[in-house]
Amino acid sequence: MPALKGRHFYLGLRLVQRYNAAMKKIVILISGRGSNMQSIAHAAKEQQWPAQIVAVISNRTDAAGLEYAASLGIPTSVVVSKNFATRDAFDSALQLEIDRYSPDLVVLAGFMRILTAPFVQHYAGKMINIHPSLLPSFTGLATHKQALEAGVKVHGVTVHFVTAELDHGPIIDQAAIRVFDNDTEESLSARLLSHEHLIYPRAVRWFVEGKLTVKGNCVHVDVSSTDNIEN
Repeated sequence: MPALKGRHFYLGLRLVQRYNAAMKKIVILISGRGSNMQSIAHAAKEQQWPAQIVAVISNRTDAAGLEYAASLGIPTSVVVSKNFATRDAFDSALQLEIDRYSPDLVVLAGFMRILTAPFVQHYAGKMINIHPSLLPSFTGLATHKQALEAGVKVHGVTVHFVTAELDHGPIIDQAAIRVFDNDTEESLSARLLSHEHLIYPRAVRWFVEGKLTVKGNCVHVDVSSTDNIEN
């Protein structure tokens, strides 16, 4: 009987090891409250993704999202950007901290830093960002102001892979809203937030479930196994 228990324990341990090996590890970078980080963490738990958020890292000690992540039991750390004389030095330190967790995916969720080319290349194909415009229109900052000044009738948000060229990586998903005559930068931001909280977790889930294929600058989603892609 003891031998049988030992064998069952060994088989159970092997199953746990296989399950853990199949789980994708996610590191999320934030600079502020991390509302998209919160939506991703909530979706991962509620939808039981084959993934684990192994760390939330910020470049600011006062980032409100750190407290939220810690309340969920997610490890947090800070690499203070202002403590480094150059972007290269900061990115090197940040890379070392991220790589402690051996992530399969790095998610930028309101991470307010322009990343150096070597850093981006290190995570090529496994780092994604959400940008508050319908790329390739309105790259950079003040996107809602840019949209209003251009007089566009449709504005939106884009989830994309990060490349060395700012805001030009392959597009994973987008959401759009109408622009009304009385819209302001603040109203556009507020109306788009709920769309961010929908498409960003969805894009992360597609990645961890292996549903994304990048061909050139195009991202193909395996729609045969994807639920509610139209929503």
